[in-house]
Amino acid sequence: MAEVITMPRLSDTMTEGKVAKWHKKVGDQVKEGDILAEIETDKAVQDFESEIEGTLLFVGVEEGAAAAVDSVLAIIGKEGEDISGLTGGSTPSNESTESKPEEKSTEKDSASQTEETSTEAPEGVEVITMPRLSDTMTEGKVAKWHKNVGDTVKEGDLLAEIETDKAVQDFESEYNGVLLKQGVEEGGAAPVDSVLAMIGPEGTDVSGVGAPKQASKSENKPAEEKPEAKTEEKPAAQSANNSSSDRVAISPLAKKMAQEKGVDINSLQGSGENGRIVKKDIENYQPSQKTESVAPAQQSNAGAQVALSFVQGEDTETPNSQVRNIIAKRLSESKFTAPHYYLMVEINMDKAIEARKEINSLPDTKISFNDMIIKATAVALRKHPQVNSSWAGDKVIHRGNINVGVAVAIPDGLVVPVLKNTDQMNYTQISAAVKDMAGRAKSKGLKANEMEGSTFSISNLGMFGIETFTSIINQPNSAILSVGAIVEKPIVKDGQIVVGNLMKLSLACDHRVVDGATGAQFLQTLKTYLENPLTLLL
Repeated sequence: MAEVITMPRLSDTMTEGKVAKWHKKVGDQVKEGDILAEIETDKAVQDFESEIEGTLLFVGVEEGAAAAVDSVLAIIGKEGEDISGLTGGSTPSNESTESKPEEKSTEKDSASQTEETSTEAPEGVEVITMPRLSDTMTEGKVAKWHKNVGDTVKEGDLLAEIETDKAVQDFESEYNGVLLKQGVEEGGAAPVDSVLAMIGPEGTDVSGVGAPKQASKSENKPAEEKPEAKTEEKPAAQSANNSSSDRVAISPLAKKMAQEKGVDINSLQGSGENGRIVKKDIENYQPSQKTESVAPAQQSNAGAQVALSFVQGEDTETPNSQVRNIIAKRLSESKFTAPHYYLMVEINMDKAIEARKEINSLPDTKISFNDMIIKATAVALRKHPQVNSSWAGDKVIHRGNINVGVAVAIPDGLVVPVLKNTDQMNYTQISAAVKDMAGRAKSKGLKANEMEGSTFSISNLGMFGIETFTSIINQPNSAILSVGAIVEKPIVKDGQIVVGNLMKLSLACDHRVVDGATGAQFLQTLKTYLENPLTLLL
């Protein structure tokens, strides 16, 4: 009788395991003690040996995918044994039937939910794969489908929301046609470059083309049900398109981006079908100074994670998002690989307060202390390029641009939008960029390239009244600055005790790149700039 092998609990804190590599494939003979697979836990990658002899009949978790502890990992039994009762009606993937008659293989192929085929797409059908939306992304999760199988899709239509390792991003269609297949179910994940969807002429049979990594619910329905689904959904889709533009032809995503950026869509000429405004038209739009100042109200909305309701005596759970899982992984890697040390300094902000008051008295100008700190930091990095460097194993890379990442709290955790060439920006440009990106971070509207390429990072908790704290370095940076609140305290000035406005800064450094003296000299320069703002003009 076939034996079900479940995902083992290989550490006391393990809740799920990832199959890093399969050493056996469906149809292979397995002996007791054979290495079945390599399982990646929350702590290490471990070899997993079989305790059962027989034939590998079923693989429950594909290579590179993760599954919860105690879920079905594999099934081992006698060759040809019927295991449909153990897999919920599923049968082994086509790997187990390669040596069997063709008709049986075809039957099993249609029932498998994890196989992939190499059949070419019919003429006119476009296969859309899971996009790589960040440089570290290996898989994407479909947070929401905006089109159902059978719906008409136009270029620029919002197809789905894809959750990457950094953010949730809207994914637009670049093709016109009918959505023929969803390759990943809503809430499911799939590796980069696997089949996400297929778009083509209505009624085209794509059942034999690139089977999904995780079959969607719509795919499991009989073919004859698809027209009915289409008739129900199509009017709603059409009305959405008609009402979304207010007499201006614009895709839903483009309209959303235009609202966030304050872009007047009536002044744009669309590059899509029949002059339709699409995503790239908004991205290519050059906003004026006035447009950039629309976002300030959004900044206050970008806050910490959503508060949970407390119920006495009742434990609750919140599944981790892809963003939080990656944050945990990256911060752990940084903390345990980079030798952190911390330097702290106290800044007298009296002159900075006066300078800010004068700057904000100018028409249409409003900057924050955070904007001043960002500017001063960027200029200080020019004088101390070693702090603007990265560890690369056998060498240190000295970055040619100063790109400051600004930590922003969102409900899912923390993201770090990047201000490119920060040292070349003025206060107003920094203020507008930070407000814009902080607002879009809250609504998950940041693009992947806006969170990449930082050379130094800043985290500010002063608005919460935190006086001093230390941060974990945002790799591959070699340092991160922690900014506390400005607090009134008694200080000695010209032999007299007076009230001063003090702010504490903490610099976390990677000792492999930044030595103590180097970090201290950087903080001295930064202190000079903040205590004497006019020196920034020299």
